[in-house]
Amino acid sequence: MSRSRLLPLLWTLALLAAAGFCALGTWQYGRMHQKQAMLDAVQAVLQRREAQPLALAADPARKTDYDWAAGEGEFAPGPALLLDNQQREDRAGVRAYRLFRPEMGAQPLLVELGWLPLPGDRRLPVIALPEGRQRIQGLLSPPPSHGLLAAVVARQPDGTLLITGLDAADLPRELQLERLPPRVLKLDPALPLGYARDLDILPNTLTPERHFGYAVQWFALAIAVLVTALVLTLRGSKPKIAA
Repeated sequence: MSRSRLLPLLWTLALLAAAGFCALGTWQYGRMHQKQAMLDAVQAVLQRREAQPLALAADPARKTDYDWAAGEGEFAPGPALLLDNQQREDRAGVRAYRLFRPEMGAQPLLVELGWLPLPGDRRLPVIALPEGRQRIQGLLSPPPSHGLLAAVVARQPDGTLLITGLDAADLPRELQLERLPPRVLKLDPALPLGYARDLDILPNTLTPERHFGYAVQWFALAIAVLVTALVLTLRGSKPKIAA
């Protein structure tokens, strides 16, 4: 193929590749700002710690927001929930949840009790039911993201529900409820209840800094492609020197 035909093809491919890399970089940059906004919102809530009622977990208008909430009630008898594929300090484990029934007839909500490691044989831990009336407090937040695949529920022989996401379609039915609130309560780590936990809203996902790093990489690839195409174009345009 002649050079006059190769150059347009070269630049077409280079521009398409660069546009694709720029789109990926722009997406990563946008995700960086989104997650930083989430962290800033949580920090503001934690600084104030103005307790809201637990019933606010069921408010659909605030399903993506964060609130500090507190209230009294009891943990409901029934199966514990174990959210699978949860990392903590480079160890594989699960996050334990139980259904909590607030006083005054508010809609039951899921409360995160904390993280537990899994042994090599993946034997699931037994999550005891906290008994009696409890006063709890913590951060109302959207449930952890589980990626693109649909969440599933697997009932274990002892009745425990092993889940891959808290938005699994079968979960309310397994808990004998019509529906669940769109937010869960991340239990205050200071409370003498549950297991190892924190108020991190981005577990098992990329931080804003990681998104920024990936954005820089994608933009650098776009520049590299265009520079390579330019070098090949200039190199091919040099006149040949007669012997």
